[in-house]
Amino acid sequence: MPAEVQKLGRVAATALAFLVFGVGGLLLGSVYFPLLLLLQRHQLRRQVHARAVVSRAFALFIALMRRLGLITYELEHLERLQRPGLLILANHPSLIDVVFLISLIRNADCVVRAGLARNLFTFGPVRACSYVLNNEGPELLQSCMDSLAQGANLIIFPEGTRSRPGQALKMQRGAAQIAIRAQQAVTPIRIRCTPPGLTKGQAWWRVADRALHFHISVGEDIQIQPFLDSAQQEPGLAARRLTAHLQAYFSHQGPHT
Repeated sequence: MPAEVQKLGRVAATALAFLVFGVGGLLLGSVYFPLLLLLQRHQLRRQVHARAVVSRAFALFIALMRRLGLITYELEHLERLQRPGLLILANHPSLIDVVFLISLIRNADCVVRAGLARNLFTFGPVRACSYVLNNEGPELLQSCMDSLAQGANLIIFPEGTRSRPGQALKMQRGAAQIAIRAQQAVTPIRIRCTPPGLTKGQAWWRVADRALHFHISVGEDIQIQPFLDSAQQEPGLAARRLTAHLQAYFSHQGPHT
């Protein structure tokens, strides 16, 4: 089959996948979650149930993309995610990273852009799952700590946005501050996407010449106490040192551990 025809087929398949994603989000937000609000008054139970529904929906979306030939993937050390109350930090090479992670993690919470709470296709899941909004200002840190204390697995991308291929990673300090102030070990996840696709600034229809291959590896926990000790228990300095460590960790392209 000519390359141009194959490319048009991948564009059509990508359009179909994201159409299904949008329609699914709209139906969940406008039908399922309002019913859940009426039928389940207990806020914490409703939140956990909503997160389980979103996780399953995202898993189906990943399966659809794989079936359409848009992605392949390999997963390593997922058993490290089978614990409650994890602070999960991951690099962010592609648009569907959070979809992948939520599909794999029980009771997943995450920090999301405030605009998603107003988006027609995403407001229902975002509100029903009580995801942390990044416009909470000084209260954001406390909201993240509260989420961990409730046993949720909190997903944060320390870069704050998707990385650009060929550019050095630049970590923001917020994720490290949460870890330091909560004295919470970090569970790191490295994500690689080959070839680069669905990257920041790339239109969805500019598809790669082959399926995107995702390699997702859960690393061993990064303990916080050594950073506090080296900074003489000064949280600001400890957060800076942890941020530098995370930047080096996620920039490493060697074998995953």
